[in-house]
Amino acid sequence: MVVLPPPDRRGTAPLPPTPLRRADVPPAAGPPRRPAAAGAVLGAILDHGPVARSTVARLTGLSPAAVSGHCAQFLARGLIRERPETAGPRGLGRPHIPLEIDTGRYLVAGAHIAVAHSTLALMDLRGRIVASDRRPHSGTDPQRVLGGLAARLPRMVAAHADGRKVLAMGLATGQWVDPDAGVIVDHPRLGWRHVPAREFLAAATGLPVHIDSHSRALARAEQLLGAVATRDSAVLLFVGAVVDAAFATVDGVHRGPRSAAGSVAHLPVGPGTASEEPCTCGTPGCLQSEVSEPALVRQAAAGGLTVTDFRALLDLALAGEPRAVDLFRRRALLVGRAVALLLDMFDPEVVVVVEPGAGRLPECLGVLRAEVAARSWVCDDPERAVVPSSFTGSVLPVAGAAVALGALYADPLGPWPVLPAVC
Repeated sequence: MVVLPPPDRRGTAPLPPTPLRRADVPPAAGPPRRPAAAGAVLGAILDHGPVARSTVARLTGLSPAAVSGHCAQFLARGLIRERPETAGPRGLGRPHIPLEIDTGRYLVAGAHIAVAHSTLALMDLRGRIVASDRRPHSGTDPQRVLGGLAARLPRMVAAHADGRKVLAMGLATGQWVDPDAGVIVDHPRLGWRHVPAREFLAAATGLPVHIDSHSRALARAEQLLGAVATRDSAVLLFVGAVVDAAFATVDGVHRGPRSAAGSVAHLPVGPGTASEEPCTCGTPGCLQSEVSEPALVRQAAAGGLTVTDFRALLDLALAGEPRAVDLFRRRALLVGRAVALLLDMFDPEVVVVVEPGAGRLPECLGVLRAEVAARSWVCDDPERAVVPSSFTGSVLPVAGAAVALGALYADPLGPWPVLPAVC
């Protein structure tokens, strides 16, 4: 690399380029970055285990020696385990010792904070939910909500961990979250601004704590644990009490310079919608004002349905109540308009729609895909390009825990206090 001098204003020939000297390179800020190879090896074992070291080398493109070195460290940390030695096909070839993720030693904890309730969960290192517990908020003061989650965790661990240690805690919530600062920057529905959630939970639990938005958390969960189609290039659209999105590629989940990427709540979904309820943005017909859970409950009441909350409305739709089904079909139509915009904007392999109608009512997924087909300029196969969440039925427990699990798989040789140190 060379450093070019600025052009000479007098028109004379510039001086020869000056080679960049090692002493000119500023020192790296913070601790040295560990190679991503360790995460690739552990991820290959998660995806394909039980799997031989030689196969991991082929899957990752790393040398057998590098794979063996990483696996030795993972074995020492208790992250993987060896299975009994097996022979090759039909007894031919050299025997090998398959490796798999060890689920018997460690867990991660996860918390998801919604507008009306919070969910606490335990997850093993293969991404399986061990236990989960959802409870309504008794108030929305941040210390009350976060303190309640911290107080519930020891009881859940005592009841369900079976002697396994908790490595870390993940926290996911909607709206604007800054993972690097560990701060919930702005959650208007809860009335939270600049809440230092990581600092509070770390002090209350004694665990390393990682936080992120629930859309980015679920996009990362799709990469780690979801269907193969959702892993390399995907937009995830979360439709719940709040609406937001995330964009993921094979290199990770995009955050933006202020960690504000994914704010799609106020996308216009077109004039002439039925309720035309103004949002805080002041625009009737924006996505969140039309399809969020509170909006559907209001629409149900206006249509003569007596429901206390969104879950009751969903139960009616699952039971076939025509007016409830119609509300979810309309919701699917409007979500389809937003999905078409996201497909045209990002051109991902798939859009993952985290919305219970798309996940549990087949006719709603059909309506959504039909609207995408009618409106997208780039999508020629909505059946392939628009898919429901891989975690329908367990979205909220997965979201919080996936924040911690994703951090582990990104840096399995990092300074995790519960794990033995590695050289």
